[in-house]
Amino acid sequence: MRATTPRRWRSGTEPATARSDLKLRYLLSLTFTPLFALGTAGFAYWAASSPVDGAPSRGTLTGFAVALGLLTLFAVVDLVVVVRRRRTEL
Repeated sequence: MRATTPRRWRSGTEPATARSDLKLRYLLSLTFTPLFALGTAGFAYWAASSPVDGAPSRGTLTGFAVALGLLTLFAVVDLVVVVRRRRTEL
């Protein structure tokens, strides 16, 4: 019988030759950055103008605004990375 290598070791050149689809990442980042930013602004405005004892509490609305703000930040960083990589690779 032949000895096999453990599955956690890579035997090929996958990490050296793996490439992501930069066009798709660019399109998704370009599409979702303004949507997440509008959602952040909308939830922040809703949280600021809602009554203290409203149906969705201010804490919940603020949490949604913070979550969308983080998604906006992530999309912007990804957009910057993709633009930089497209300039060097293409």
